[in-house]
Amino acid sequence: MGKRSKRQNSIEFMKENRRLFSCPICNNEMDVHDDGEVFCSNRHNFTIAKQGYVNFLTKPVRSMYTKNLFESRKVVIDSGLFNEMHKQVATIIGNSVKTILDTGCGEGSHLARICEQLNDEVVGVGVDIAKEGIITAAKYYDRKIWCVGDLADSPFREQSFDVILNILSPANYGEFKRLLKQGGKLIKVVPQSEYLMELRKQVFANSKKELYSNEQTVVRFHEQFMNVSQQRITYKVPIEKELIPKLIEMTPLGWHAETHDISLEELTIDLDILVGEV
Repeated sequence: MGKRSKRQNSIEFMKENRRLFSCPICNNEMDVHDDGEVFCSNRHNFTIAKQGYVNFLTKPVRSMYTKNLFESRKVVIDSGLFNEMHKQVATIIGNSVKTILDTGCGEGSHLARICEQLNDEVVGVGVDIAKEGIITAAKYYDRKIWCVGDLADSPFREQSFDVILNILSPANYGEFKRLLKQGGKLIKVVPQSEYLMELRKQVFANSKKELYSNEQTVVRFHEQFMNVSQQRITYKVPIEKELIPKLIEMTPLGWHAETHDISLEELTIDLDILVGEV
């Protein structure tokens, strides 16, 4: 027998974990056929693509995020810029969890690096509304389930996940609570005041955007959960010159910057890790 294709591997892995899914149209349970069709009893069906992901969007969505942005983000994350954050999040998760959902996962690098530090049996699922991000995730990371989807029309079954990750991404707290198992954890990572400050000072010099506060985001998180822990993680990382254009392209700051005007020798990573339990 020849080597199985990426699509065949994805079909098999999704079949093993079909209990996680419900139809984003009617909320019925879903099954996975050997031919890669994902369907419910009302005959709503979706197809696992040849790249190994499934698109659960029920209507067209335009995204401002491009393939180049996600490729750049992977290069930056691979450089180790967020290693300390990944270690801390993995420590918070521990080795007893079985299912993790990364919401707004992009090209999947955060989820993949965190799962590398956990037990081999953990099932990692990534969802993003940007198709280009999910295609990139499926290209690089096997033994994960990658979904194009909108949390407003979620393709996941109620109380399916032990942990939900929400890393530098918008939140949908109502859906997070629906999807978490009893006793499950939401781990939200948000920028702190000095996050990427060397870059912000050059892009937004002498403007209000040079400064940043996450106060409103943190207050809202505390309003959503009774049992909340919060820790700040801050460190500096040296930046190679060739990484600067990639770094700029992967952030919204890049929409305002000319790369040839930016000079960096180091970068500050300053994040709050918020943990809420249900």
